[in-house]
Amino acid sequence: MTPSLLHSIKTAARLLGIGRSTLYLLIAEGEIHPVKIKRRRLIPDSEIRRYVKSLEGGPHGQI
Repeated sequence: MTPSLLHSIKTAARLLGIGRSTLYLLIAEGEIHPVKIKRRRLIPDSEIRRYVKSLEGGPHGQI
């Protein structure tokens, strides 16, 4: 099975181990960059991986 390229807000929050409201906050702060397809806001898998990698870089990446 091919992994998903795009994740819903609910799925992305679960993958990151955070709540939906925290994910929306990260989006509002520009920490995570979603894409829009029609009315849906989706998080690319590459964006989740980029964000996690940025957290590994040091103390600035605390939620």
